[in-house]
This record gives sequence, C-alpha cells and structure tokens, in this order.
Amino acid sequence: MANSALLVMDVQRDVVAIADDGSGYLPRLRGAIDGARAAGIPVIYVVMGLRPGDPQVSPRNKVMANVLRAGLFTEGAPGTEIHDDVAPQQGDVMVTKRRGSAFSGSDLDLVLRARDIDSLVLTGIATSAVVLSTLWHAIDLDFGLTVLADACLDTDPEVHAMLTERLFPQWADVVTVEDWLKAIAPR
Repeated sequence: MANSALLVMDVQRDVVAIADDGSGYLPRLRGAIDGARAAGIPVIYVVMGLRPGDPQVSPRNKVMANVLRAGLFTEGAPGTEIHDDVAPQQGDVMVTKRRGSAFSGSDLDLVLRARDIDSLVLTGIATSAVVLSTLWHAIDLDFGLTVLADACLDTDPEVHAMLTERLFPQWADVVTVEDWLKAIAPR
C-alpha cells in the first residue's frame, strides 16, 4: 500500500443530502479515512466544482444539463463543500473536477504522479457516476484499483449492487471498509 492513495469523491453536502440512506455511510467512510491516515496512505478529496455562470457546460451534455437544473456544484456555494463528518485535515489534497471522472478537468493525474502513486482506493457518491467514471479512467491510466464497496453509495441500491458485485470485480479488488482496514493495519 506504500504507493496507494484513498480517493474520497463527491462527498459534498448537497450530494450527501440527496443520497444518504441512513445506513451509516458517513461513519464507515470516516473509518476508512482515519485508517488510511493511520497507515500513512494519502487521502485525496475530489469535488465537482462548476464556475458561476457555467461556461464549461455544453447544452448537449444531458448529465451536466441536469446538474445545472438541480443547482448543484457551483463553486463557492455551501452545498459544494465536503460534508463536515468527513472533512479534510491539514495535509490532505483537494482536487476539483469538472465532469464525472475524478480525472476530468482536474490535476489529479499530476498530483498522483508527483507522489509516485500507482494504486487507488475508490470511495464516493455516486457508485454509478464518479466511482464508475473514475474507475474506467484509472484503468486506462494503468492504476491498480481497490473499491471499498460500503464506502460507495448510490441513489439506486440495485445499481450499486450490480456494479460492486458483478462489474467492478472484473477490474478491481472490491472489499469492505472493515476488510481493507485489516489489510492496511500496521503490524
């Protein structure tokens, strides 16, 4: 795990308000974050941020058009901040993306390469959006991948289950937070 980083993606106030199902998602994610820090694994927060006035959004992009209609992700708006329960600490890296993948329109690849990171541990909301998009992008960039299934959340539990149980295991190690914490615990 020496060359790994934990990505905490789109766990922003507005997103949590939409997706949190009361299953204890935020405490589990907090446990993964705390465990990563204890093991010396960098924690990188990825947020969606759109410029006021949204000059980077094409009306041809249905997903982004829906995001705009919902009033989500405007830089500087309180709802775009990381949820307080999993807030970054000094030394954590913050990356702003402009599209679905954590790599899209961000400097994430540069940050990872500068730190010689070649393996990513994926968490975030939503499994069918940022997690899926980032996983595909990271595969193309030859990163090793782990997905913490219960530190990912989606508004559609069936889609989440299909992705984490059937699709993701073809390209990544898919484990629970508890099992990952056991694997990274200092010995």
